[in-house]
Amino acid sequence: MSRVGRLPVAVPSGVSVEIEPGHVSVKGPRGELQQDLHRDLHVALDGGDIVVTRPSDRREHRSQHGLARSLIQNMVTGVSEGWTKTLEIQGTGYRAEMDGKTLVLRVGFSHLVRKQPPEGIEFDVEGQLVHVRGANKQVVGQQAAEIRAVRPPEPYKGKGIRYQGEWVRRKQGKSAIG
Repeated sequence: MSRVGRLPVAVPSGVSVEIEPGHVSVKGPRGELQQDLHRDLHVALDGGDIVVTRPSDRREHRSQHGLARSLIQNMVTGVSEGWTKTLEIQGTGYRAEMDGKTLVLRVGFSHLVRKQPPEGIEFDVEGQLVHVRGANKQVVGQQAAEIRAVRPPEPYKGKGIRYQGEWVRRKQGKSAIG
């Protein structure tokens, strides 16, 4: 049996869960999320926990069991606490600022890069840090990856946008012939 799939998902107070065959909706203080699941998996509310079970040990059911439980756990965490990804901006003259809800990046181009947040996502700038926050873990990660892709860290001086705590392998560069 799946080690991840057999763990129950605790539902905190203030979070409501609606379960239909092949579909789960979770509503909480930070928003509402919905997820379609494999039609054969059985999802049930047992007291204050959500339990995912599979009907057989077929390969398809085994592969979907842990995935479904993880998706439900991510939804419950997202609507109760939310998800955050933090990016660091490094480089002389590189900075970020907010223009209303729009993130404006100055990262060495001849133009400003503007990033509009999708629904349910908010950007926050704190010095050289950019925080991406939201309830949907996948969308938060995707937005952070798109911001990083504007100017990924380069290996010679380390300038660019990186995830907080990301280690960038540095190269030596040219050396004098002697």
